[in-house]
Amino acid sequence: MEEDVKLGSDNCERSSGVKLDRNISVSEFSCNCCYDILVNPTTLNCGHSFCRHCLALWWVSSKKTECPECRDKWEGFPKVNILLRDVIEKLFPDAIKEKYEDLEQNTEISRALQAFNKYGNEQNQSSSREGRANHQRGGGGFFSGVLTALTGVAVVLLVYHWSSRESEHDLLVHKPVSKWTPEEVVLWLEQLGPWASHYKDRFLSGRVNGRLLLTLAEDEFSKEPYSIENTSHRKAIIMELERVKTLGVKPPQNLWEYRAVNPGKSLFLLYALKSSPRLSMLYMYLFDYTETFLPFIHTTCPLQEEEDEEDIITKYIDLQDPTWIQWREFLVKYVFLPYQLLAEFAWDWLEIHYWTSRFIIVNAMLLSVLELFSFWRLWSTSQLRSIPRLMWGHFWKISTQGLLVAIFWPVIPQFVCNCLFYWALYFNPIINIDLVVKKIRRLETQVM
Repeated sequence: MEEDVKLGSDNCERSSGVKLDRNISVSEFSCNCCYDILVNPTTLNCGHSFCRHCLALWWVSSKKTECPECRDKWEGFPKVNILLRDVIEKLFPDAIKEKYEDLEQNTEISRALQAFNKYGNEQNQSSSREGRANHQRGGGGFFSGVLTALTGVAVVLLVYHWSSRESEHDLLVHKPVSKWTPEEVVLWLEQLGPWASHYKDRFLSGRVNGRLLLTLAEDEFSKEPYSIENTSHRKAIIMELERVKTLGVKPPQNLWEYRAVNPGKSLFLLYALKSSPRLSMLYMYLFDYTETFLPFIHTTCPLQEEEDEEDIITKYIDLQDPTWIQWREFLVKYVFLPYQLLAEFAWDWLEIHYWTSRFIIVNAMLLSVLELFSFWRLWSTSQLRSIPRLMWGHFWKISTQGLLVAIFWPVIPQFVCNCLFYWALYFNPIINIDLVVKKIRRLETQVM
């Protein structure tokens, strides 16, 4: 062996013209773990080199990503030092061959190397995903920066604008009926439906204020100055009037009035339906059946049968329990397409909330796509068995967050609540567009 080393040294002297006076021994290329010749030498960030199988055995036993000698952490995944390996194999071929034969017969070392290489592959895949994500973020940096700036300014402006209008929306839902002016009575009447605008001038001519409205009986609506001859219109006005008498104020009939009466519940439903629609609908069924769930299911799953004019007018005033047909349609969508239910509910309110309904519909579509990507990732990585565990973890997370919000809700400033409300309502769709684009790019990269 030493003769081979001397011959190699002589060749080096002749080729380079530099004289090497001393011999090279195996001890100068030994591993500090096994104290034998380095096999597949792997050099760490700190500069120390070890046999790859020695490093694998150290990692398997300690699960630490640090140097066995100086305990410095290594970054990334250590690779074989190709230059050092080639030099050792040329200088000491017999010793390397003998060492390889011994290693092939050791099953423990084989298992350790297999586990170590598997860990390295996972690290490399994670690094490549992060690299692609950083590249995508870099590609969309200008868009993301402009988006962040615009949304920040828009949130402040919207909160200021809508906060200034809240007194206008709060006026009737918080003001006792007995103190309504004739103009406010007409505003209440118009919100019953487009058909009610035909009787606006008649109520104004009669100077019907809130106190007079409470004294009106059913037969008086068919007389002057009201002259409401349509039976279904008369019935709808009387039914709503009974609700007003019972509550003492105007019940909420649109999104802004509902938020004015139920600020905490509206913020909870807005975020809960976005992040966990199935659990939120179950919550509405169990704890808010009459006020929220019944209007929701009758709007999203109406009966597909001929309805006369009276039924159309009163269907949202006198709500009955859903039929089996409605339940069947609702449960299918509830399981497979929960966000479609939100889109259908918003679609029914297009005439009242023109832009807000469209934002909700777009956001529901984007959330459906993101949920589809999540299920596809579970399917492609063969992690479908983990769905029950993920669902339980999600349920626990949502429950914990809901409890924390309920505890700290009284001390949260109203301005902060308004910012959260309008952010979720108007700017989440814009954020979700960016998320969907990134998911599609990532999927294209994986396919390629």
